[in-house]
Amino acid sequence: MLQKSIVCITKMKVLAIDPGYGRCGVAVVEKNGGGPSTSLRTGKEILLYSACIETPASMDFPKRLVVVVNECKRLIKMHSPDCLALEKLYFQTNQKTAMRVAEVRGALINTAQAAGIEVFEYTPGEVKSAAAGNGSADKKAVARMLHALMKIEKEIQHDDEYDAIAIAVTHLSRVRLNC
Repeated sequence: MLQKSIVCITKMKVLAIDPGYGRCGVAVVEKNGGGPSTSLRTGKEILLYSACIETPASMDFPKRLVVVVNECKRLIKMHSPDCLALEKLYFQTNQKTAMRVAEVRGALINTAQAAGIEVFEYTPGEVKSAAAGNGSADKKAVARMLHALMKIEKEIQHDDEYDAIAIAVTHLSRVRLNC
């Protein structure tokens, strides 16, 4: 009889991105579980890094895309995340902006896949629900809850950065181990 080997993960590191090309929120969040017989749900999220990648509007889109992708490659190399979590694109009234954001998402997914990193996607409603307990929560409610969930010692100036942290929290709240 062939016996399966069971691998228990006791911690996970997520690179989370709120995709954009003018401002792109990024966060690296780690969660440590309570041991091999528990899930990651029992641990606490630790913010390892967060930032907002900004590119000037005067820069051509291809150059802006390179800046965002290169920074994400640097974060992958520096932090060795277990996965990438992204916000799904939702309908925007400005089709040009939506198309550009879709291009950024595609480049980021390609970057993660080329590095052997699995990609997970979440809708804005799923992120708000996981981070603030309410799928229609506003950005201030999400930010307050993130401060309650984890220690955020730096001043965060843009919502895009909070969004990236919330995306990481969303992914980590969905991870369940069966060990």
